[in-house]
Amino acid sequence: MEVSSLEWGITIAVTVAVLLFDVVMIARDPHEPSLKECATALSVYIGAAVIFGAWIWIDHGHDYGVQFYAGWLTEYSLSIDNLFVFIILMASLKVPRHLQQEALMVGIILALIFRGIFIALGYQLIANFSWVFYVFGAFLVYTAYSLVKSYRSDDDGHSEENKIVAFAQRRLNVSDNYHGLKLFFIENGARVVSPMLIVIIALGTTDLLFALDSIPAIFGITQEPYLVFTANVFALMGLRQLYFLLGGLLQRLVYLSLGLSFILAFIGVKLVLHALHENELPFINGGEHVKVPEISSLLSLGVIIVTLVATAVASLIKDRASQKSTPAI
Repeated sequence: MEVSSLEWGITIAVTVAVLLFDVVMIARDPHEPSLKECATALSVYIGAAVIFGAWIWIDHGHDYGVQFYAGWLTEYSLSIDNLFVFIILMASLKVPRHLQQEALMVGIILALIFRGIFIALGYQLIANFSWVFYVFGAFLVYTAYSLVKSYRSDDDGHSEENKIVAFAQRRLNVSDNYHGLKLFFIENGARVVSPMLIVIIALGTTDLLFALDSIPAIFGITQEPYLVFTANVFALMGLRQLYFLLGGLLQRLVYLSLGLSFILAFIGVKLVLHALHENELPFINGGEHVKVPEISSLLSLGVIIVTLVATAVASLIKDRASQKSTPAI
């Protein structure tokens, strides 16, 4: 896929401009956004992603358009799973509702930074070492297994960041009061740490863990750096609004982890098949390519869409059945 320097420049400039606009708007008026405000912003972001995918389809070919849509949907679904952890963190750290927009914005910026770093590292790896697809594939299959295991054990599956947060709270003189995004301030004559710093540490470690999952997943769909980057950007845009718009609904998507585990396992198998097709390891088939079927981008898109729809429908059916079976008080 040939992407000009102008396309890259415009894409990065627009991404930075949107982020700066969000930061300025939040700084000017920290508040809990209304339902209308969230729905409008989310419609704009999703519409922009659909239009961008159509432009990729028309200008660069239908296969790249399919790859973008498949990558965007996968990253978006993983980002929604990220929101579950954000909701738990916000509640456990007792972040005031009017400050949650600021915290979420920091989380989104950190996610973009971490994913940008992992995209660059991942691209260098796959460009120089074809065997890395075996590693990515095995990692995604293991992640899928971990999601199923955590679902069965009723665990959030992300205890690592909780340990880091607990360590920071023990070692730092943390105040009980929030002062916007101020991380340090004087309280009762002593210099204290704002709980917002603990929130940022929690969001940062969460973003780091999710970046480790999401980047191998997107490389399993496309190895084009431009599509990998834009799919991640569009998947993160609008998450802040989605957090407030669908906070209650997210709790009802009880099968989301299972759906994501199937998608990750599917992409993991796809990566292993691709690795076998491009095999250069001497202890596998004598270092020769293995003739195995490869999964097309169109099939990947179809599997992702069907899985997400089935997951959402099954979750809502179970939630409705649970509500009917719960006796009224």
